[in-house]
Amino acid sequence: MGRKFFVGGNWKCNGTVEQVESIVNTLNAGQIASTDVVEVVVSPPYVFLPTVKGKLRPEIQVAAQNCWVKKGGAFTGEVSAEMLVNLGVPWVILGHSERRSLMGESSEFVGEKVAYALAQGLKVIACVGETLEQREAGSTMAVVAEQTKAIADKIKDWTNVVVAYEPVWAIGTGKVATPAQAQEVHANLRDWLKTNVSPEVAESTRIIYGGSVTGASCKELAGQPDVDGFLVGGASLKPEFIDIINAATVKSA
Repeated sequence: MGRKFFVGGNWKCNGTVEQVESIVNTLNAGQIASTDVVEVVVSPPYVFLPTVKGKLRPEIQVAAQNCWVKKGGAFTGEVSAEMLVNLGVPWVILGHSERRSLMGESSEFVGEKVAYALAQGLKVIACVGETLEQREAGSTMAVVAEQTKAIADKIKDWTNVVVAYEPVWAIGTGKVATPAQAQEVHANLRDWLKTNVSPEVAESTRIIYGGSVTGASCKELAGQPDVDGFLVGGASLKPEFIDIINAATVKSA
């Protein structure tokens, strides 16, 4: 059995009660491919997680955008993995480039977060990716491998991990890696997993692409053999997110 296509929608720090209800209504009314074809997860800001989980059609899951690296306590402003489990939130995004660059999260810190979240029973969308300077310097794979190794060093079971390759230069910029560029990094990342983790993990782990994915670019990207889905930013707030979800049918055709 092949890897099931995976589409995540990262709403980032956006939304009001009214906007969130509108997005949920659009998703609930949309014609989307069956759960046999695609796994869909949306990630609203923390404050809207219970609302979205309660009102969204059951085949679309929810994810938190981050969580703390250890058990809760005197960590003002943080949200623990245990709290997410208690709320029935199954997924969390960790290591997003905005956390790395704006909050100074190191690869090692991200690796620890992934390990702790998994240990509490969460499933993890783990993000890796290079900046424009790193790509132009020819160090894309070195950067992505270093970020992935920091996770691999901390975990043994990859069953509940989805790896999101997000070239930082293509996030929110309108630039999209060409299908060939995305496929190249995904294939290299899968080879890295095969060599450094195991052939089984390399074959079964979903590697999804994130970086200004739109309704216009999704089908060609989805057609690449090592692109197993998307982590969508701005477009996940718009009706075209339905089209991006349905790009999964390219794989099942």
